[in-house]
Amino acid sequence: MLMVMDIGNTHTVIGIFHKNRMLYNWRIHTDPKLTEDELNILFSHFFAQSSIAPEQIEKTIISCVVPPIMNTMDSYCIRYLKIKPTWITPALIDMPILYHNPEEVGADRLVNAVAAFDKYRQSLIVIDFGTATTFDCISEAGAYIGGAIAPGIGISAEALFQRASKLPRVELFNPPKSVIGKETTASMKSGLLYGYAEMVDGMIRRIKREMAPDCPYVIATGGLSGIIKSISSGIEALEPDLTLEGLRIISTTTS
Repeated sequence: MLMVMDIGNTHTVIGIFHKNRMLYNWRIHTDPKLTEDELNILFSHFFAQSSIAPEQIEKTIISCVVPPIMNTMDSYCIRYLKIKPTWITPALIDMPILYHNPEEVGADRLVNAVAAFDKYRQSLIVIDFGTATTFDCISEAGAYIGGAIAPGIGISAEALFQRASKLPRVELFNPPKSVIGKETTASMKSGLLYGYAEMVDGMIRRIKREMAPDCPYVIATGGLSGIIKSISSGIEALEPDLTLEGLRIISTTTS
């Protein structure tokens, strides 16, 4: 079995693959303060629930944007899984990376690009709704050409709550039926969700102009991608497991 991990600023997503099929996936909060022993307790619980023995894990590959957790996760894999994990770097990515400094590109962004191009084989805009929202652009020839980074919708909502003393925290799971809110909570949801969707659609239009004559297909992944797609005019498809699939694909090219 293959274990893949995408360690993000807020959540870590874990997937277990047998050959090309994902058997299990889990999502946990990212906590750089956890020790390797605490990680073992956490992972052992998941393994036991899924009837997986640790010795069945033959390979581990990880993308990470949280450097403080890397040493601990490395130690966990070596001590408890008896495996030295593979960490995603630009050197592992089998596509041209046209960033001025490829080392600056987040590992998850490169993994998404690999997975997206492997599936669609055309020019693409990949939008990942995480702690930050990233827009990544892939050319018709399969090169990673760059992108954009915006504050995630969760960050925007939290900033509004913290900086405006009379505004409450709001859940962002259900867009209001009307853009014009008749109460504070509905007004906040409208501004956050519909306003964010317009930002996304505006970025898509601008990126498409710059990518011409390529006509990129727009896909989305990440936590709130489904909600934003439902109120966006520019997102064409959802790929909820894009990063995990990308890690699996890259694992086939590494020893």
